[in-house]
Amino acid sequence: MTTLSIARSELILGGQKSGKSRRAEALAQSWLKQSDQHHALLIATAQAGDDEMRQRIARHQADRAQRVPGMCTVEESFKLAEAIGAHSRPDTLIVVDCLTLWLTNCLMPIDASTVTEDSRQSDVTEKFIINRPLARVHQAHVAILLEAIAGAPGPLVLVGNEIGLGVIPMGREVRAFVDALGLLNQSVAQVCQRVTLMAAGLPLSLKAVP
Repeated sequence: MTTLSIARSELILGGQKSGKSRRAEALAQSWLKQSDQHHALLIATAQAGDDEMRQRIARHQADRAQRVPGMCTVEESFKLAEAIGAHSRPDTLIVVDCLTLWLTNCLMPIDASTVTEDSRQSDVTEKFIINRPLARVHQAHVAILLEAIAGAPGPLVLVGNEIGLGVIPMGREVRAFVDALGLLNQSVAQVCQRVTLMAAGLPLSLKAVP
């Protein structure tokens, strides 16, 4: 495996199956290979709201355990800034996967009472859309995250989706989410040392280490 240079902080953007997580894992592998004293930690932001998502999470966990066996996992769907602050150390590379799901959790939280083992799992999606409209996320919420990124003592790799390249969505809520995610990506890119766009598994440097 080619050794990759590690930035103090790197934002990795891209579409679905563009290679975002693979690059983040490759960076973690390179970090672990640099020293026996190095550690790697994944902060996973996904929530298992239905059977398909549970299966997807389990598949990702199994694949990641094979590709980066030395990386531990912490699940944190909401308090991302606090998790970064609690776990970041000079000898530990943290991967956040991903910012898009974190923002989704903040803006459109799943009502835990609707997520059961009942056979009517199809009802969860409907209740998610109808009963939990977009909530306002105060700018201070994002500002706290940006402070945590800028102040992290160890290397930080953040994964996020670029979903603003297609047609303008029809729904008001979806348009609002696309706008919110675009603004979040811009803000995180400003505080990160390196920004990489992934397409077809290939990295394109948008912002290089000075």
